[in-house]
Amino acid sequence: MEFTESGEFRKSRKSREPARGTVAELVAARWGDHRPGLWCADPEGTGLTVLTHHEVAAGAAARAALLADLLPPDGPPHIGVLLDNTPEFPLWLSGAALAGAAVAGVNPTRRGPELARDILHTECRLLITEPTHLPLLRGLDLPGVRLLSTGTPEYDALLAPYTDARPDPSRATPTDHLLLYFTSGSTGAPKAALCSQGRLAAAGRALAGQFGVRPDDVHYVCMPMFHGNAVIADWAPALVAGAGVALRRRFSASGFLADVRRYRATYFTYVGRAIQYVLATEPRPDDRDHALRLGFGTEAGAVDAAAFARRFGVRLVEGYGSSEGGAAVQWSPGTPAGAVGRAGPGLVVLDPRTGAECPPAEFDPAGRLLNGDAAIGELVNRGPNPFEGYWRNPAAEAERRRADGAYWTGDLFYRDRAGFLYFAGRTDDRLRVDGENLAAAMIENILARYEGAAAVAVYAVPDPVTGDQVMATLAGTFDPLDFAEFLLAQPDLGTKMAPRFVRVVERMPVTATNKIHRALLRREGVRCADPVWWRPQGQATYRRLTADDES
Repeated sequence: MEFTESGEFRKSRKSREPARGTVAELVAARWGDHRPGLWCADPEGTGLTVLTHHEVAAGAAARAALLADLLPPDGPPHIGVLLDNTPEFPLWLSGAALAGAAVAGVNPTRRGPELARDILHTECRLLITEPTHLPLLRGLDLPGVRLLSTGTPEYDALLAPYTDARPDPSRATPTDHLLLYFTSGSTGAPKAALCSQGRLAAAGRALAGQFGVRPDDVHYVCMPMFHGNAVIADWAPALVAGAGVALRRRFSASGFLADVRRYRATYFTYVGRAIQYVLATEPRPDDRDHALRLGFGTEAGAVDAAAFARRFGVRLVEGYGSSEGGAAVQWSPGTPAGAVGRAGPGLVVLDPRTGAECPPAEFDPAGRLLNGDAAIGELVNRGPNPFEGYWRNPAAEAERRRADGAYWTGDLFYRDRAGFLYFAGRTDDRLRVDGENLAAAMIENILARYEGAAAVAVYAVPDPVTGDQVMATLAGTFDPLDFAEFLLAQPDLGTKMAPRFVRVVERMPVTATNKIHRALLRREGVRCADPVWWRPQGQATYRRLTADDES
């Protein structure tokens, strides 16, 4: 099935099989395909832009021709894209592919020197933005960067001479860089991971095959396209299959179901707390009245995935893939609840202190992990991997790819005796309390059982003597006596796991990709504007933290 110009369905033609080496070839293969292929509502939601696959290919060709004239011959052919999810984003991404250039997705939540640093670090010669984001650039020193603002007469006039261009994929090779996307580390400046045309095309083919993506599917892209999730897991498989793409400028939980119905979307991706936000909307009797069949992403968790399936009739597939491409774990039938998937060849869980393989996880009859301190380690890929490095950051590359060629993911996992892997957080989220190593994700899983908790984040704050103390931020309702009793009733809460401090917030702070903003929570610690409760040494009950306690 496919959309007509009026938005109705009709029987689709079989799509042409494109060449498979580069994204540029996938873009060019859509030339002559006059099915509607790209939808995006205007900011007010009153109008709708609809482009055919052919128009997308033509627009990409125009932008590729413009890039050939604007990009200087010396230096890397990099362009920055500071846009919401508008049609211009995939048009410039496709145009860069045809031109053999690379796109650095710029996060619009960054500000001032941090924003300038991202643009300059990736050596962008052009910066594509839109009028709503121009105030972010005011006063920034961006030497050598030419600014193009979409949706302006000057921009339209600049593109006008190139509107007759046809897509020519011959300039691109599989090894050409296409993406420089920033990974959100908890400390230090974000690193710009590299992704080539060949790797992105291969990822799109793998996902299109895994999920049976068809030309009549519509992929709903509601995660930001400056992030790898939306481009690699949503846009790329749609491009491979010739499926349609419906854009949401910015994620909206309240607008999610209306969009899915409007575009007759069949597939979407998610990260962070997006699923929790959708589940928090008011249930309706017609929640299952849609064409959506699958969601693919990370960090929803087994409980929310089950709730989403019950309410909307949609299966969520939790996958794991390091942002840099160095390791991936695929879900398969028979994967236990809570597991990501089975460990493939080369994937092992190692103790980062010794390099030895961690023992298998042991569970109680209720499925609770009993030997977390020993079983949790860093996921390492000892086999071949497509990690392509970071832009101008050899130290970060060395941290990921060790001398023996193994790729260390920076993510904590544990493995059961059948070889299934369970995510346990980032290595940055490991705490060391009284000499014992703890994984924040394991404590979060326990605290999430507390009836008043809508969301929980656990992280380390410095111990005045040595090591760390456990701090938790809880969004929801909190009663100190009830919480203390709850902790005592948890059989899998180790003696070092109980939070020393509990910060109570109305809404959990999140990043632009809807992940909990742990770096901000760590930075603020106990000195924050929200109420903080604490448990003095040797006591089981909590009381409000005061200025005298902090001194």
